[in-house]
Amino acid sequence: MTARTVLVTGGNRGIGYAIAQEFVRRGHRVAVTSRSGTGGPAGALTVAADVTDSASVDAAFTEVELVLGPVEVVVANAGITRDTLVLRMTEEDFTEVVDTNLTGAFRVVKRASKGMLKARFGRVVLISSVVGLYGGAGQVNYSSSKAALVGMARSLTRELGARGITANVVAPGFIETEMTAALPAEQQAEYKKAIPAGRFASAAEVAGVVAWIASDEAAYISGAVIPVDGGLGMGH
Repeated sequence: MTARTVLVTGGNRGIGYAIAQEFVRRGHRVAVTSRSGTGGPAGALTVAADVTDSASVDAAFTEVELVLGPVEVVVANAGITRDTLVLRMTEEDFTEVVDTNLTGAFRVVKRASKGMLKARFGRVVLISSVVGLYGGAGQVNYSSSKAALVGMARSLTRELGARGITANVVAPGFIETEMTAALPAEQQAEYKKAIPAGRFASAAEVAGVVAWIASDEAAYISGAVIPVDGGLGMGH
């Protein structure tokens, strides 16, 4: 295993936290971003960043580079939801989600690519969702933003692949989080019926896949969409 400098956006909670924790466990130099500049697992550097602000993203990268060195692996995980049915969804509901989940990923990847091109090495991992290709009622904005990450990864692969840079998408399904735990038992059971595996995933299961796709072992995989959804979205 080659130790790398890894940056995970939105790494102060949920899946992002688990991803950062897994990279730390594997011996990498890890930084996470959060809007507050706090949080993140033990052993990781936490820096403040708002992915909707290019200057904020640049400042965060500069700080990480000074402390840990050039970013070699970037995991674009920061995201928001504004779920509601399309007839009730405002234009602001749509654009806020796209600006964070999609354009935010673009800002982060663009900044990371500078150092990666210079080093002729890089791993870009975009965290999508099963609903990006499966769809989700009340999630026109979120689904659109997550589906677009596939086109981003594949375009990056064609543009940067000859420079030793890979770009892949990891698409989680239902994950055990505080949000899913708060759902009524009947609703949880209904969701699980649709999942061939019959259960939700742990955040650690997603983190393991992300760490692997960023590893030396996955150097010849690029432009792929890797589902971690228990079979929920298969065929999509």
